[in-house]
Amino acid sequence: MLSLVGTTSSLSAGLVAGGDWAVSFEPPPAVKFNAVRRGRCLLLAEGSVFELNEGDCFLLTRPIAFTLASALDVPAEPARPLFAAAVDGVARAGTGDDVLLIGGRFGFGERAQELLLDSLPPVLHVPGATPAAATVRWALDQIDLELRDHPLASTLVAEHLALVMLIHLLRQHLATSPPGEGWLAGLADPVVGPALRAMHGKPDYAWTVADLAAVAAVSRSSLAARFKQVVGQGPLDYLTRWRLELAAADLRHGDKTVAVIAREVGYGSESALSTAFKRVNGLSPRAYRASRSAVGA
Repeated sequence: MLSLVGTTSSLSAGLVAGGDWAVSFEPPPAVKFNAVRRGRCLLLAEGSVFELNEGDCFLLTRPIAFTLASALDVPAEPARPLFAAAVDGVARAGTGDDVLLIGGRFGFGERAQELLLDSLPPVLHVPGATPAAATVRWALDQIDLELRDHPLASTLVAEHLALVMLIHLLRQHLATSPPGEGWLAGLADPVVGPALRAMHGKPDYAWTVADLAAVAAVSRSSLAARFKQVVGQGPLDYLTRWRLELAAADLRHGDKTVAVIAREVGYGSESALSTAFKRVNGLSPRAYRASRSAVGA
């Protein structure tokens, strides 16, 4: 799914702070992450206060304003001037260097909100003591090395490491607080998960409910009922939508013919794909591709 929605990452200047300090951030245009590399501070977001200790990470999945601070009663200064005055990739707040945070943003394609982000809470906090944090710490250590030493292709490597961190943050969220409904909840479900992974792995296969039930080691009726309960739609309805999402991504980003795309996503002919695509998206595949090209132009 991360590949489907075109996930990218970028790193921003770090923040060093000490003493009494507070920095207010405007709603970010993309998914924002920060990690505490040294010290501790508070995160104020969505009316809640999160205590951040060394090794903690957080992810903001919505464009919401937030504040990082040493204490709740410290007046906040805006982040924009501080980061505009950053020196050697580091912005400073307060006095001293008790706290060090590094962060950045994850960018996603146009379908990410519905397919991924709406399934996540606005603030995703991963404490440093959790199992996922060990791998996150490793990724952050490597990012630190890349940004400090600037070896060949350091920016590219650091951005890919940030994506590794994102995957582990999502894994931790699924393990501890799986969504109540949707495909993310399905991945964490012992019955639905195997069926979902089978469809994702071979979208061109002519799956039946019986095939998927065999993969999940349950009866057809059990799979159908559980799938509907967890994902919110039947397994074959989900398969249709998944195939059409794959087709739409190919139409947006590639130059394959509609006939080739139809075969790759499990439709027997171009006309069969066109009929299903137009029913769901309101446009034929060719018209959809033309509309996306016009937007890109």
